[in-house]
Amino acid sequence: MTEQSEKPVRRTRRILKNVLVSAAVLGLVGGGVAYTLVTADRADRSAPTVTWADPEPSVTAEDPAAAGVLRGRASTPLSKLLLPVPESYALGADIAGYGNDVEVPAKEAAALFKETSRGLYGKKRRAYEKEVDRLGIQGMAMRSYAREDYSLQAEVTLLRMKDRKSVRAFFEVRRELFEALGLRKGPKIKKYAGNTSCFLGPQPEEPRKGGEKETPDLQDMVCSAYDGETLITVRSYGAAPFDGKAVADLLEKQLRHIESPGEYV
Repeated sequence: MTEQSEKPVRRTRRILKNVLVSAAVLGLVGGGVAYTLVTADRADRSAPTVTWADPEPSVTAEDPAAAGVLRGRASTPLSKLLLPVPESYALGADIAGYGNDVEVPAKEAAALFKETSRGLYGKKRRAYEKEVDRLGIQGMAMRSYAREDYSLQAEVTLLRMKDRKSVRAFFEVRRELFEALGLRKGPKIKKYAGNTSCFLGPQPEEPRKGGEKETPDLQDMVCSAYDGETLITVRSYGAAPFDGKAVADLLEKQLRHIESPGEYV
């Protein structure tokens, strides 16, 4: 890579890092696009208690059409890249009001990114919005997964961009920010060690009494990865003992599915 070609990448990383750090400090990154951007604002507060709908009932092999629906949509090129709901999981709760299996068009996905600059003004905000435009966002697909034993909820987001270098730069910026915030590192995925990272949120508080029951906080973890033009985010929640390895396995299956979307079983 020449010095000239490196400059746009360095500039992208610098601008993205500045705006993400600003958003974290102001506590603006949360909900909606947070599944695609960062969860840095969670570094200074306990994990929220989240409830999700009962998993869909199991479907037998005698009903292949229904089984296909319950494994997730695959009607567009981007939705086909989302991991079909694996065994022992079902479609989970809605993601930030978007539903549990949804695709967001390019224009709306780019607008969601630009909303995270609302704590910036003037030149900084305009610079960030221009940088979002440079990413060439082509769409975003989201799907949530819930374990059938109710122990874990995971939300997977795929963000498609036209520029591979920007995808990698965004991944690196996010990883550096989480490390700078001192978040605990989660499990590693050996096969994809170079293009994945997982970080645990704050340590859950002791169970607190809520009415007649003790309600424990949930542990959360966010994993990031990239493959070509696709940036992958997996955000998960679970009660103790939190199964981070199960989340890492989901991410590994997602990456394998992107590599060979027609071969995953």
